[in-house]
Amino acid sequence: MLIPHLHFCGDCERAIALYEKAFNTRAESVVRNSDYAPEECEGDGGIAHAVMDIHGQKVFLNDRFGNKDRSLDCAVHLIVMFQSVEELLACYEFFREGSKVIDPFEELPYSKLAGNFIDEFGVQWGFMTEQ
Repeated sequence: MLIPHLHFCGDCERAIALYEKAFNTRAESVVRNSDYAPEECEGDGGIAHAVMDIHGQKVFLNDRFGNKDRSLDCAVHLIVMFQSVEELLACYEFFREGSKVIDPFEELPYSKLAGNFIDEFGVQWGFMTEQ
């Protein structure tokens, strides 16, 4: 099993809230740093580990590392395949504000609608429809 692991530089809680709305899902579990190492944490200490199901794929999330400058220079991005253009556009509305478009949404030979963007947390996404 291959599991994507997303890092949020302290914004994991906000990312989880956005992804829950956008993908109509819930975090299965959330472990805060303070839950297992309270002596090392100020405040709540951020999120050490969370698990979500995004479009049938288990995804791990935490507050370590991250794409702080929202660089386009990244080796991996997540592709979400939607059943329809309407479903894709409805989901993208949650991401539109604060995102940085890499490839505008357009029809391609292999997808009725496809595009790439970096969300406000620095995660690169590719949204496309099945043909």
